[in-house]
Amino acid sequence: MGLSARALLSSFPSTPKAPSSSISVSRKSIDVKHLTAHTSLFWLRSPSPRPHFHVSARSSGEREAGKVWEGINVPDSVKFGDVRSDVVVEKEELDNVGPWWEEFPKRWVIVLLCFSAFLLCNMDRVNMSIAILPMSAEYNWNPTTVGLIQSSFFWGYLLTQIAGGIWADTVGGKQVLGFGVVWWSIATALTPVAAKLGLPFLLVVRAFMGVGEGVAMPAMNNILSKWVPVAERSRSLSLVYSGMYLGSVTGLACSPFLIHQFGWPSVFYSFGSLGTIWFSVWLSKAHSSPLDDPELRDEEKKLITTSSSSKEPVKNIPWGLILSKAPVWALIVSHFCHNWGTFILLTWMPTYYNQVLKFNLTESGLFCVLPWFTMALSANFGGWIADTLVSRGVSVTRVRKIMQTVGFLGPAFFLTQLSHINSPTMAVLCMTCSQGTDAFSQSGLYSNHQDIAPRYSGILLGLSNTAGVLAGVLGTAATGYILQHGSWSDVFKVSVGLYLVGTVVWNLFSTGEKVID
Repeated sequence: MGLSARALLSSFPSTPKAPSSSISVSRKSIDVKHLTAHTSLFWLRSPSPRPHFHVSARSSGEREAGKVWEGINVPDSVKFGDVRSDVVVEKEELDNVGPWWEEFPKRWVIVLLCFSAFLLCNMDRVNMSIAILPMSAEYNWNPTTVGLIQSSFFWGYLLTQIAGGIWADTVGGKQVLGFGVVWWSIATALTPVAAKLGLPFLLVVRAFMGVGEGVAMPAMNNILSKWVPVAERSRSLSLVYSGMYLGSVTGLACSPFLIHQFGWPSVFYSFGSLGTIWFSVWLSKAHSSPLDDPELRDEEKKLITTSSSSKEPVKNIPWGLILSKAPVWALIVSHFCHNWGTFILLTWMPTYYNQVLKFNLTESGLFCVLPWFTMALSANFGGWIADTLVSRGVSVTRVRKIMQTVGFLGPAFFLTQLSHINSPTMAVLCMTCSQGTDAFSQSGLYSNHQDIAPRYSGILLGLSNTAGVLAGVLGTAATGYILQHGSWSDVFKVSVGLYLVGTVVWNLFSTGEKVID
């Protein structure tokens, strides 16, 4: 039956008008499909402290008083007898209701674009670990040369961690992240050409690729510190970092197929070309700050600017102040301890599966994907837990300490079990659980840069991630030395020891409060 909405103004007793305030009703609370041409939308003035919207429907000549749309109620204290003059018909508002994608929060568009950038980041990084096998056979590279090629990426990656943070905090994250994606995409596409020209050219191109990827994390931190409110910080960062994990899954899964069908150069050409698509969308949709976005709706801009750091780019960097704060050093030390264990597991995992668990290379590659996929799921689950705790009044400091403690002690516990397990199935389960709990760190130390220094979050991430990359390089090399003179049990003991050191340092010196303005 056709319904038309009308306010039952005459059905209530008349009372003197109370001081009034305008009531705003979200468009999303109106189901346009149920409105007819005779429907009127009323904006009422009421002394109620909360906005309320009340309509009634008339059908078949009868009145139905008190019909409530979308659960929005009118308290008994509100009387309609003398407020007829305060009723404004806003029927035109219905014509302005756009499709859902236009109503989608812009801040989450930025988050999804950062997620896709990190997806491409790890796709372009891990493809070499697969393509290096046919490449080394074609060019007769020995293991030493293969190791040199694999490590050349980190030459550039280390170089731009701090520089990328400084650049992002002074110029703006949009420009820096856009540059990084274009730069590493070009380097990826040029890899087959450089390999044919000779080893020195290939080493330079791989180092250039590291330069581009090195600015990505500081630039992303700078952007999200301005766009994402504190209550959504853990979820947004966890989603972005899970893009790296899913990028590894995608790269490891797609590279063998492309190599088999089209040859190893196709991996670099196809992956590198995806960066141009991303960059075109990034240019049209992204802005370094919500204050720079002319299309951002006023209500979302107000939400962001009142609960995040939406300030102008910094002019001067207070290095002395930054390096004098104990929470900054807690971040740096904890990042080192965390990445030591993480890089060892991700770098040496195939070797462990092959030598200790006796899996063949195909099985080793398959099981290497499982921890990455588990980390992607666990990171987002941990982000949801962290933001829920913050929204319920738990202090940010306590939340960060809880999440990072899980990120340290979880891997430490499961690594200690590996020495006592003989079943390959249980060993893989332990490794997967170790990496799954490790991903809770995305809501711990990886979210803390924006907590303690939102204006300098890019620089701060550059500092701590430099320590993290050094841990990866040193830990990977040290593992080889330990295995020559000891066992896998010794490798795990070193990682567990550093996890415990990180736990103590983090819980003693970290904070979720702003310490640098």
